[in-house]
Amino acid sequence: MNNSRPLILKTVLVTVTVVVLGALFYFRAMQNYAHQDYTNSNFFFFWLSGHMIRLGQNPYDQNQWLAGHAAFGATWIPNKIFPYPLPLAFLMVPLGLLPLGQSYIVWQIISQIIIAITVYVLLQHWQEQPQRILFLPLTIFLLFFGPVFLTLQVGSIGPLALGAVLLSILFLEKDQSFLAGFALALTTLKPPQGVTILALAGIWFLARREWKAILGIGLGGIFLLLLGIIRDPLWLVKFHGASEAVLDRTLGIHSNIYSFTYLACSQNLSCMWIFGTIGTILALGLGGIYLWHNRERLTPWEAFNIILPLGFVSTIYLWSYDQLLYVIPITWIAAKLIERTKSYIPAFIFLIVLDLFSFIALVVQANTHKDLLSIVITILMLGMYLLLMHY
Repeated sequence: MNNSRPLILKTVLVTVTVVVLGALFYFRAMQNYAHQDYTNSNFFFFWLSGHMIRLGQNPYDQNQWLAGHAAFGATWIPNKIFPYPLPLAFLMVPLGLLPLGQSYIVWQIISQIIIAITVYVLLQHWQEQPQRILFLPLTIFLLFFGPVFLTLQVGSIGPLALGAVLLSILFLEKDQSFLAGFALALTTLKPPQGVTILALAGIWFLARREWKAILGIGLGGIFLLLLGIIRDPLWLVKFHGASEAVLDRTLGIHSNIYSFTYLACSQNLSCMWIFGTIGTILALGLGGIYLWHNRERLTPWEAFNIILPLGFVSTIYLWSYDQLLYVIPITWIAAKLIERTKSYIPAFIFLIVLDLFSFIALVVQANTHKDLLSIVITILMLGMYLLLMHY
């Protein structure tokens, strides 16, 4: 009888956790569905691209793209074609099978499940019960983390990148480095994000002589290239043109080195490219040196704790919702604080401060249309990681 009590207690805790999170996920999805204009949001771009692929159309055809907006009453049309790599549209086909509103709800729930799975899987690295008990409160805190909050509102594809990085970490831990590299190549579905992540991860792979991982990245990239060519042989050229248009209208509003340099240079482009590139190379170089020097010491998870924030601040174009990937270092920091202090209090203080600052950044962004304050979150990630890792 006594032996059955732990099993009963565990079953009750699992059931309560699933019910609580399920209710929260559904409530958040329905709240956004009721209050957000999802037809005029980023999500519509993803849904429309998948819908068009399903119909045999080309999201890189300007006439078809604009006609799709008109057909569903979208009035926000900042791009003449799908502004993301064409291979992404194929991954959006399942969402395109559903009506727009239902698809928006489903994607929010899937996004939250991916976040919860990421936290759960990462916390399993700790055998101690205190870290594992952290799963439910940490997941709830993350639902109010600014980048997660905004991701769900606009329906961004950040959860796909989060899943790709998580898979890469797990594959590396199981010595399946080819699959790790292949999964990591999926981050290039948002090139500004993927390029810097792959640059830093590539340095770490080189230092560890993970040749199969590098091969996986290469073949993953070729796979994505060919997938796009199936629908449009010139998709790379067209994507480059669309990317330049996006960059031109968003210079100086992101929380990265190039944006701060652009503002410091009084919006002089030549100055920005010179000093922004120097700053970016410096940041990536320092990160690369750190990864190379600690190549044997760092676990895959710990390596990505430095790769993700440095990759974010070193790119040319990313929004605050792209900091969704910080779920990975946040989970490590919170669990490590419990391990170091033998108390939940420091971890909860960290999470409260994190949510507070991220929401302040969102409010400032909403009022100024500039995302510069999100740099605080990146600095917090790097600072806490280095503090807990080396002191």
